[in-house]
Amino acid sequence: MKLLTILFFSITLALATVDINNATAKDFTSLNGIGAKKAKAIVKYRSYVKCFKSINELTKVKGIGEAILSKNKNDLKLGKCKK
Repeated sequence: MKLLTILFFSITLALATVDINNATAKDFTSLNGIGAKKAKAIVKYRSYVKCFKSINELTKVKGIGEAILSKNKNDLKLGKCKK
């Protein structure tokens, strides 16, 4: 039973989308090519601009290029800004 629960949880995380306007640094690390350093840079950038206006704006964050964006585009969403 524990194995099924762990498997279900892992699949759910793998299929989850990351809301770039509200995600934590930990959430961003679930994406391909995003480690702790880049995740923190995304959150820091977002704190300056308040909210992302498009998913493509992620490329303005140091270390996030078109290649990383294209690998993750299907796993990203632009949620409502809470600020």
